Amino acid sequence: MSRLIALVVRYGTPLIWLNVFVTQIGVPIPVVPTLVIAGALSSDGKLSSTLILTGSVIASLAADWIWFLLGRRLGYRVLKTICRMSLSPDSCVRDTEARFERWGMPSLLFAKFVPGFATIAPPLAGATNHSTIEFLIYDAAGAFVWAGAAVAAGHVFHHAVDRVLVALENLGAWAVVFVICVLVIVIIIKWWQRHRFIQRMRLARVTPQEVMQMLEAAQPPVIIDARSATARSRDPRRIARALVIPADAMTEHLAGVARDREIVVYCT
Repeated sequence: MSRLIALVVRYGTPLIWLNVFVTQIGVPIPVVPTLVIAGALSSDGKLSSTLILTGSVIASLAADWIWFLLGRRLGYRVLKTICRMSLSPDSCVRDTEARFERWGMPSLLFAKFVPGFATIAPPLAGATNHSTIEFLIYDAAGAFVWAGAAVAAGHVFHHAVDRVLVALENLGAWAVVFVICVLVIVIIIKWWQRHRFIQRMRLARVTPQEVMQMLEAAQPPVIIDARSATARSRDPRRIARALVIPADAMTEHLAGVARDREIVVYCT
């Protein structure tokens, strides 16, 4: 940890800008600790908080704009590619679409505070053909709030930050082992959750041919189109007689359906 402090002091804001850009472009390298440490050092006059914030906003905006342009050019293929790298790829696109539909472009103001949403929101904005100027304004404001909050936290709590750094430094190599163990545990839990989800889906999955046969039966199943509004506008095709029901409103809409009826749900 002392090496991190030495690097920040020696190379200054360019190191922080690079860290912000690399993180926002999608590389899973933590950046908030760097910003907090930089904020603590700025309280001691070792770094300029103005330069830290300015560079961080520019670096974040540059990375997000690249994703925005890729989303504008390649559409939802970019989202699917990013979500394959996610620890929760099965719900990545759906959850991101739901947040974006609920809040629209203002969601960029807090996107960086939501894990997973920070990288997905810019290409989603591009894929949905939002204005470039509108995107740059909201994204820059969101980057300023995000980076400013981390720097301010380091500035205000710099004494506590110093104590934590000293404690970790005293642990030596065990500090690295502790951090790695926490990350490994989180990854294992996420992998197990996804494994169980996939196993349940395999047990309950039906093919299009089987659905056609079920629709021709004397008592056809209830077909539910659970895609988001964005997904339906992108591809308006749907199964005949399918009910359009949002995934988060499924329970209340199905309250009146007989329990002996089969239900088939399809989504993105």
